[in-house]
Amino acid sequence: MPEDRPPFPPFTRETALRKVQAAEDAWNTRDPRRVAAAYTPDSVWRNRDTFVQGREEIVAFLTRKWERELDYALRKNLWAFHENRIAVRFQYEWHDRTGQTWRSYGNELWEFDEHGLMSRREASINDVSISSSDRRIHGPRPADEHGAEVPLR
Repeated sequence: MPEDRPPFPPFTRETALRKVQAAEDAWNTRDPRRVAAAYTPDSVWRNRDTFVQGREEIVAFLTRKWERELDYALRKNLWAFHENRIAVRFQYEWHDRTGQTWRSYGNELWEFDEHGLMSRREASINDVSISSSDRRIHGPRPADEHGAEVPLR
């Protein structure tokens, strides 16, 4: 029996915003299995220069990611949507094991099936080293800031 992950396509502005916030909330848990549950069992990813297919590969990829990207905190913003596709821009901050702090900027293209599961994700990401005092994203977004734009500086 297929899994359902509302909201479902075709997206409206309101449902696209809800989908983006749900993704941000899930990724901020840093729980690979919880994140992978939002994708189809055969979901296809391109993340930077890495290609991943299927939930088990997603879990393995995210496990490695969050072992390397410590204290990861993410913000996503809706960029555009059409029918079963959503484009987002995002930034997240983290530090590595040496203590260097990073801000990562990126764009994602998402495609969903009729059950609201993401079947395709393409992410382009660039990292910028920052001082820890310049960090501005600490943990999940407070509820009163859902949908707010994050400055791109």
